[in-house]
Amino acid sequence: MATLASVRDGLVAWVARRSVTRWVMGRIGSRALSLLPDRALVPLKRDGVVPAAELGRMSEAGPVHRLPVPFGVRVWLVTGQAEARKVLSDTEAFSNDYARLGAAVGRIEQTPGGLGFADPPDHTRLRKLLTPEFTMRRMSRLVPRIDEIVTERLDAMAAVDGPVDLVKEFALPIPSLTICELLGVPYEDRARFQELAAARFDLFGGANSALGAISESLKYMEKIVRKERRSPGDGLLGMIIREHGDAVGDEELAGLADGVLTGGFDTTASMLALGAIVLITDPAARSAMRDDDQAVAPLVEELLRHLSVVQVAFPRFAKHDLEIGGARIAEGDVVVVSLSAANREGLDRLDFDAARKVSQHLAFGYGAHRCVGAELARMELRAAYPALLRRFPNLRLADERPTFRTASIVHGVDSLMVHTR
Repeated sequence: MATLASVRDGLVAWVARRSVTRWVMGRIGSRALSLLPDRALVPLKRDGVVPAAELGRMSEAGPVHRLPVPFGVRVWLVTGQAEARKVLSDTEAFSNDYARLGAAVGRIEQTPGGLGFADPPDHTRLRKLLTPEFTMRRMSRLVPRIDEIVTERLDAMAAVDGPVDLVKEFALPIPSLTICELLGVPYEDRARFQELAAARFDLFGGANSALGAISESLKYMEKIVRKERRSPGDGLLGMIIREHGDAVGDEELAGLADGVLTGGFDTTASMLALGAIVLITDPAARSAMRDDDQAVAPLVEELLRHLSVVQVAFPRFAKHDLEIGGARIAEGDVVVVSLSAANREGLDRLDFDAARKVSQHLAFGYGAHRCVGAELARMELRAAYPALLRRFPNLRLADERPTFRTASIVHGVDSLMVHTR
């Protein structure tokens, strides 16, 4: 079992990635994170690729649970699917505005910003800036380039003698380079962009390292925005500048671009790595993904549901007293939705079915805050999984027990050694 120290370090690293470490360290100190009771960490614990058994037992006991969190914060965990959809979609009852946390724990010096921590009308305005770029018509221009990126990464893997790290050579570069294409990052800047993208999610670098990478990333994004101002390109940044001009400032536009990186990099990379583990170890899924083009899309949906790499949604704050799932929630209470639990309602936690036709799931969230880049992620997964298995028909794990992240908001592995021959 992981030590409390390792859990603390993982939590600190994630909080740093969300730009709120300065507040956490100032208010409660890093040592206080080690005081979190084990039950409070259940939504973040996994047994390999699947949620820990404790989460299943909580779900069976009821759809809403009070978590024993210290520091005077009342936190509720929602595991039922109907209740999850209610919380995620009801902007009249629940707020994503991080400033509301001040009502529960005091003054906040810095908030994460971006779509995930904004309420209407600000959220509506910001989302409208991004939505046109994420239509299928606009994204279709990325399909040939995504295919090229996947082929390039497979060539790089094939050039390695002996075991190869699938995370480093495949899972990380594909979403990073795709986001470069989406944003319109110049080719000469892409190597640095990838370095910054990887550094901000470096669990081993610690909180200070991640914070430094976030700060540098924002400065870099502002530099890219200034370039786009002078000569708008065909990417998302150029499109917004041509459409809205000076109505969107450099800082706000850089923040939106950084949000695209935050939302689309680590999540897709984790899906590619964890999905590869499932496909390698499940013969039916492997053959269907490799040999049946018609099976690719539904199988990707089952992988998204089963893996639910984003384990919990952005926290919501109750705007007023209310009842949900039989629990009385007070104004100002923090409500966290377990996406991995809601996606397993009525199913065994271990249940993965390559033939299942998933009609709907919550892997991308739900409601106004549903992931704006969901279709882009699907495009990457549908291109990458079949190509990987077709290129390397003998693909297998070099380590039968990969080292998974501990208590991480985005579940994954930081390295995955595989044999390609």
